[in-house]
Amino acid sequence: MPWEIKASLLAIIPIFVAMDAIGVLPIFTSFTEEMKGRERKRVVRDSILTGFVVSLGFLAVGKLIFTIIGVTIPDFKVAGGIILLVIAIHDLLFPEKKRGIAGETVGFVPLGVPLIVGPAVLTTILISVDAYGYISTIISLIVNLIFAWWVFSRADLLIRLLGEGGAKGLAKVVSLLLAAIAVMMIRRGIIGMIQGGM
Repeated sequence: MPWEIKASLLAIIPIFVAMDAIGVLPIFTSFTEEMKGRERKRVVRDSILTGFVVSLGFLAVGKLIFTIIGVTIPDFKVAGGIILLVIAIHDLLFPEKKRGIAGETVGFVPLGVPLIVGPAVLTTILISVDAYGYISTIISLIVNLIFAWWVFSRADLLIRLLGEGGAKGLAKVVSLLLAAIAVMMIRRGIIGMIQGGM
């Protein structure tokens, strides 16, 4: 298997876990439950496009900003891992916390950013670039955004199939995976600091 394909497949998993489209599904449904079909489609489109543009922008300038302020990749791995761990713990302990925002901009904020593409995804894609390269990371990001688009476009069907309890249960499993990935990032960051002489 060519390295580019293998790298893309490897990069898909952490981005999938960080994006957690299934976990966001009940929130998406609560924001759009009173919307008509065309309006809901617009919200889905806006949220996916917003997530994509923000991700590409972060990929374009993220490393440059780190170079200017003197932050290394191991530093970012530890900091990003801690952020991911906090997000995962929060999702595990406070899954019922409501977000009372609605209106025409709901597709941009909070659905596009920070629910679809938030600190977890931005941290993961920047670290993925370091591990797998830009092309594989962007391909993996696009694949995950397409999956998120499919999930939100079929929101009513998926909620009926999973049930509210099933969706919440799946979100818990994803949060546990996110916590494990966070610990891995912290561990690799600390090892990188030690090998680089801090």
